[in-house]
Amino acid sequence: MKLGPKYKIAKRLGASVFEKTQTQKFAIAAERSAQNKKGKRGGSEFGRQLIEKQKVRLSYGLTEGQFANYVKEAMEATDTTPVDLLHRVLELRLDNIVYRLGLASTRRAARQMVSHGHITVNGIKTTIPSRRVRTTDRIAVREGSKSAALFAGFSDKFMERPLPSWLSWNPKSMEGGITALPNAESAHTAGDLVSVLSFYSR
Repeated sequence: MKLGPKYKIAKRLGASVFEKTQTQKFAIAAERSAQNKKGKRGGSEFGRQLIEKQKVRLSYGLTEGQFANYVKEAMEATDTTPVDLLHRVLELRLDNIVYRLGLASTRRAARQMVSHGHITVNGIKTTIPSRRVRTTDRIAVREGSKSAALFAGFSDKFMERPLPSWLSWNPKSMEGGITALPNAESAHTAGDLVSVLSFYSR
């Protein structure tokens, strides 16, 4: 997925979109830029919805096509609200779960980890970051990857990062799963999903 200048994009959408912009130096520059814009006329509602859409899409590392398909699925939901389903679909991607478990420091790194075959689902190696994980699935680090430098000192790192309430993980066996479906309280989303759905409803 090709992107433009990350610092320029992050100034418009927020530092959380890219890991390289989550620094004190960037925060100071962004605040200075915001101060300079004070007093200027605010943007349109459409513009704000577009920003929220881009913020969520880029935070999860999705192409426009992937994201649009998720939104379409959510808007066709009959058994839950579109917002809840969109949130759930985003959070239950395998790369996002690997990130939430603390196996990778960013979703981008988690995507590479899955693509390189380090993760198994129900004992079978998978290389598809977009795979949707179910509550009955067991996620683990592949046996042959446990001794890799990539996971060195993982037990200590795991203790430093809180585990979301909807996930379980054993740092010794490096295996876990989903204990409950994620919701807005248990898994914070990168942006306003109501605005995202409104953008696509136009």
